[in-house]
Amino acid sequence: MNEYLSLSPEVQKAFEENKPVVALESTIISHGMPYPQNVKTAKEVEDIIRGYGAVPATIALLDGKIKIGLTADELDDLGTRSDVAKASRKDLPYLLATRKAGATTVAATMICAELAGIEWFVTGGIGGVHREAETTMDISADLEELAQTNVGVICAGAKSILDIGLTLEYLETKGVPVIGYQTETLPAFFTRTSEFHVNYQVDSPEDIARTLKAKWDLHLEGGAVIANPIPEEHAMDETFITTVIDEAIAKAKAEGVEGKDVTPFLLDEVNKATEGKSLAANIELVKSNAHLGAQIAVAYANLKTAVPNR
Repeated sequence: MNEYLSLSPEVQKAFEENKPVVALESTIISHGMPYPQNVKTAKEVEDIIRGYGAVPATIALLDGKIKIGLTADELDDLGTRSDVAKASRKDLPYLLATRKAGATTVAATMICAELAGIEWFVTGGIGGVHREAETTMDISADLEELAQTNVGVICAGAKSILDIGLTLEYLETKGVPVIGYQTETLPAFFTRTSEFHVNYQVDSPEDIARTLKAKWDLHLEGGAVIANPIPEEHAMDETFITTVIDEAIAKAKAEGVEGKDVTPFLLDEVNKATEGKSLAANIELVKSNAHLGAQIAVAYANLKTAVPNR
């Protein structure tokens, strides 16, 4: 893997000292938020993770390498460049071979994290089954990755632009546990609740770490969704955001927006319709997920180093 992986000095030192490491995606920087909020948020999220004694590893493709951990200058560069590709599983080989810049999606970040030996990944929300997928077959690669890649994904649930019911059915079929952190219902990104239930409500980072350790000890391959509701003071009204999303989806369909362009288009439309409030909510939920993800990573690291009961 040395041919493709490049660890930042901070991440390399963390591995040498057996410190917990938390992966972070880079699509949220290059495609998910405008500048300068994207870079500012990325740096704040990294600092939150460091505050718990864990080490952040923002992942991106640069100069023919999978960068596990970015410098401040690399974050700035990623947040302002216009030539950064959105990289999922299918894109990794080509982007590495051609030395093109790539920002990793949830699926690609999971792959790269597992290659580097990182078990925990913080993001905003996972992709899923898109509305009308029964005719378009538009299903995010994130779901298949969750089924086969051993990384726990801390998120604010599935993006509310998706068909959440079908997303949960897909995860159920693939044997991916959906764990609600202090909630029995699945959060829907901008809102704390939805009409859908998680598989298990778990109320402490330590119990989440124990659950995933047991899963992987049993060689039950694949990750898990750890759904953390957006903080109440930053949540949006469910009826209002549903109306906004429905209108954005109708506009996307009318303008022929398809494939990987759908999600950024819809999020941009929602941000405009909410006069920037959805962007502010997005930033706060990512920070909240970083707090939880760092705690889980620390708890998991402690479990791995604990002396087994005899």
